Amino acid sequence: MNEYIQLMIDWIEGKFKEEFSLEDLASYMGYSPYYCSFKFHQVTGVSIRRYILLRRLYLSTEDLANNRKIIDIAFDYHYSSQESYSRAFKTIFGVSPKEFQLNQMPVQSYAKLTINQGEDGCRVNMSRETEVEQLKNRRRELFDQNVLNILNGQVIYEEFKNKKLMGDSDYSPFNEAMCVNATTTSVFDHAFIQTRAAGHGDSEKKYRNKVIKPLNNLFEKSYDYIVLWFGEDMFCQMNLLTILAYLEQSQYRGKIFLNSFREDEFKVSQTELTLGNYYSVYEEVLVNHLKPTNEVPPVMYQAIELFLEMQTENNKVRRYILKNKHLPSSELLKRLFEVFPTLGYGDSQYMRLIDQIK
Repeated sequence: MNEYIQLMIDWIEGKFKEEFSLEDLASYMGYSPYYCSFKFHQVTGVSIRRYILLRRLYLSTEDLANNRKIIDIAFDYHYSSQESYSRAFKTIFGVSPKEFQLNQMPVQSYAKLTINQGEDGCRVNMSRETEVEQLKNRRRELFDQNVLNILNGQVIYEEFKNKKLMGDSDYSPFNEAMCVNATTTSVFDHAFIQTRAAGHGDSEKKYRNKVIKPLNNLFEKSYDYIVLWFGEDMFCQMNLLTILAYLEQSQYRGKIFLNSFREDEFKVSQTELTLGNYYSVYEEVLVNHLKPTNEVPPVMYQAIELFLEMQTENNKVRRYILKNKHLPSSELLKRLFEVFPTLGYGDSQYMRLIDQIK
């Protein structure tokens, strides 16, 4: 069945700037509209309608970045008016097309789905060294001794540190998964450590060694620049929000740069961030599970929407596991990684959900 779903995806991908219907897709596939819709959702975890919506809006960001007229972009992607396109864009990204065009803020990628892609799949990983070298050509000041790079997780930290990718600057990993378990209003204090350790089933000592000790540079040194290396998925963005909340809490006065990237395609989007409301957003979202009252960058806005959905009992991941619980856990785990790339969960987060439902 997966090869038929891939055929549907390939057909849809060639039609984004044309007018087409589910009936047209069904006619091409030789199945009924209901069957196509049902099977697409079953395999991908997203409806055909939402897939088209997200892909069209994501593709339109490139047109916006090239300063095309918004009304022309709206009609290109078959919106009835500039206003309807703008409403849809703001619902997904948290900013209007005009705001995006003016500020060029990173958004969460919504790439073409590839079902059961093998290790030799169609996406090409860009050399991290090559990409970092391009960053160096633009901002050499971020490679000096007065810079701290905070990287999401131990693996990327070790690669950056061992290869000294960021020159003479310092490196620290953030080894957390803030998208799961409870947290506290104050970041990195004793109550935070107690709460987070209990949520992960760790002792306080183990948690301190794994999470707090590697961040000693952040706590003990003073830096003119902090560079945050975080992916655009929900997992990484909730970690990023926590670090930004701490920087506000500790009244950091230097400059902050976010290097946002997709895990499967290391192409960096660099943005200078201004502190101001991240602590309140952290408190609203991660502590109280509420929508933020302040504006956040589009990529974080999308991650927050997904995080809040994951707090509900009937979220799309649980529904997918429930529909496919007959599969061996190893096969179900593999499918979850393929179907929900924007979630960013690791094995342990998915296995906890699988075990709960099975």
